[in-house]
Amino acid sequence: MLWRTPGPVQTAAVRFEFDGCVLDLQRYELQRDGVAVPIEPQVFDVLAHLARHRDRVVTKEELLDEVWGNRFVSESALTSRIKAVRRAIGDDGTAQRIIRTVHGRGYRFVGDVREVGTAPAAVDGSDPRRQQRIRFCTTSDDVRLAYATVGDGPPLVKAANWLSHLDYDWESPVWRHWWRDLSARHRLVRYDERGCGLSDWDVDDFSLETWVADLETVVDAADLDRFPLLGLSQGGPVAITYAARHPERVTALVLYGTFAQGRLARARTEQAVDEARLHVQLMRLGWGRDEPAFRRVFAMQFMPHGTLEQWDAFDELQRRTTSPANAVRFIEAFSVVDVTDVASTVSVPTLVLHARGDARSPVELGRQLAALIPESRLVTLESHNHLLLGDEPAWPRFLDEVDSFLAEVT
Repeated sequence: MLWRTPGPVQTAAVRFEFDGCVLDLQRYELQRDGVAVPIEPQVFDVLAHLARHRDRVVTKEELLDEVWGNRFVSESALTSRIKAVRRAIGDDGTAQRIIRTVHGRGYRFVGDVREVGTAPAAVDGSDPRRQQRIRFCTTSDDVRLAYATVGDGPPLVKAANWLSHLDYDWESPVWRHWWRDLSARHRLVRYDERGCGLSDWDVDDFSLETWVADLETVVDAADLDRFPLLGLSQGGPVAITYAARHPERVTALVLYGTFAQGRLARARTEQAVDEARLHVQLMRLGWGRDEPAFRRVFAMQFMPHGTLEQWDAFDELQRRTTSPANAVRFIEAFSVVDVTDVASTVSVPTLVLHARGDARSPVELGRQLAALIPESRLVTLESHNHLLLGDEPAWPRFLDEVDSFLAEVT
């Protein structure tokens, strides 16, 4: 079954074109009138299965089995996904131009479809994206997580941080140099956190404890024993907590642009509290709008020295990777994280890197973190960008520092 069964991602470029929409199974993307439509993984799976089996009525039982597998869910969950599919493709329950309800049986895809496909492409060793393998695992609270492995070197695990999409990241100038260069040195293991990317979006629990448990699930699914762990931005507290709890598995800890306390947890003045709440309000008001002005605020914080093209790419990344509701939940949950006490118990070799002019996460937070973690090493990079860009001098410096550190301690 497409996108559920553990195994490598297909290399065939198969897509369905219908009524101004393009459903691309290789890129895991839906476009409508030439614009990418954010869509939850389960909603995508329902639409893909209906399109592939448009020659017949697909029963509700079949859809539940194909999309949810062994997980028990009510029929109302399927009904809500069908409604979401119709919204995404410009259909509705009254018109039923594309998806028809067959009462008492199931659903049928009735739109006119042009199927475009090519033979499976040979794996090109020079293109790490083609080498990437995406698989899925399930957490103890029945959330499906997508994780990817790419590269042939010694392992490196990256704790999840928001604004990721395992497949689309390779197209984005925000992330592609990260995964290209790190996978050239390591067997890189990364995953989309719950509520984001190819992992389940419809989830109940966003919390530090749950994020740490998700990391535990992924490394077990990937059959990893000992490995260095990388934590970026909001993924840092997750990596810190995991390393403190599992020193027997973490050979080294690398942290970049992160913190011990979230924005609200570290607020000590009324103004700081107001600023933290303002970020949540901006996200609540503006994330889902077609006009990108609100999201541009975050792009300029993450990459103040980025180009207009890079800001646009960051805006597109925001739109594709999660829903407006989840974006608000993420920032609210991140803001109250506090691993101050946990950080002081980390016993593995630790490298803390931070951009000197970071506008999103001030360098003082990196200094505080390095002071908390025993015998950690602090390196400041000459950059103002929270997410280092591939064309700035700080990027090769980051790679060199990480290479030297891991060679020394692992």
